[in-house]
Amino acid sequence: MKRVAIPIVDGKLSEYFGGCSYYEIFEIEEGKVQQRKIEMPEVSSVSELPLWLEKQHITDVIVYKVNKNIITLFASKKVNLFVGVPQNSSDKLIDDYLNGNLESDKNIIIEITN
Repeated sequence: MKRVAIPIVDGKLSEYFGGCSYYEIFEIEEGKVQQRKIEMPEVSSVSELPLWLEKQHITDVIVYKVNKNIITLFASKKVNLFVGVPQNSSDKLIDDYLNGNLESDKNIIIEITN
């Protein structure tokens, strides 16, 4: 089973991982969404989000931009991170994810890691 988290603001992917209104969490099994829920973590800083996501058993996170230190935290938790993904609705993003069409943008990765 996969659990995918997407930070949402104004109905679409948030520009920044920690600057969202809420997270949509999709539970995926056998290539289909089995459950979808909205969560807002009660954390005091963005650096606490990877631990919160780990406790939610999140396997994948879809983001546009994220602090390079957060990337390291995700890697240590063995969470797949899609970075630089177009700021579309969660429905479009999860469809792209399910169809294998979701890819990180190398230019955004270079921008945030330099």
